[in-house]
Amino acid sequence: MSSKTEINTDIVLIDIINFSILTTKQQLEIINFLTRSYKKIIERILENAKLPLSELILGYIPTGDGFYCILTPKFRGYGTILGLSFNHFSEQISKKFSYFQGLRIAAHTGKINQFTDILGHKNFIGTGLNDCARYLELKDFNISTVMISDEAYYNFQRFITVHKEYNQLLIEREFKKSPLYRFKDKHNNEKKGYRVWLRKSGIIIPPIYKF
Repeated sequence: MSSKTEINTDIVLIDIINFSILTTKQQLEIINFLTRSYKKIIERILENAKLPLSELILGYIPTGDGFYCILTPKFRGYGTILGLSFNHFSEQISKKFSYFQGLRIAAHTGKINQFTDILGHKNFIGTGLNDCARYLELKDFNISTVMISDEAYYNFQRFITVHKEYNQLLIEREFKKSPLYRFKDKHNNEKKGYRVWLRKSGIIIPPIYKF
């Protein structure tokens, strides 16, 4: 894929609350547990859908306090569901680590560019990453929910219209959505989005079918 090619896709941002005030030992414990847990989620999803990793995940970007997970354009609209599945592990982490204060998760559909960094690794830049981070600025953010942009919600609706199998899964998990939020980010730009959550949290594993 050319580094000059702009990619429009789903981006999920995981942010560990107050990660910077933890001790080095605590940070290492949390990030190792989070990495192992999320790796298992992805592996279960891929195994069930009979997909290779490269078809679902375009890449990851560490942020220091968490990471971005970038989906392939083929899965545009799936980011909201993946964010909800990731959010399920916040409760498990709280039970294991008393000092853990929770996760904030945002999903956005936006534009990125891929490039090769100085170490020869695949990396990404773009307005989509910055815009996704802005959705964690919402003052009414609840850590038991996922904040999604209006673009992410539009593509989520399109995704579940095409892949109707998800509708029953979301009903069973009691999917909920807030009214539309409008707020100004730190650059005074208006953002619009929704808080979404599952009353019965869990990993949403898709039925076996071809995408």
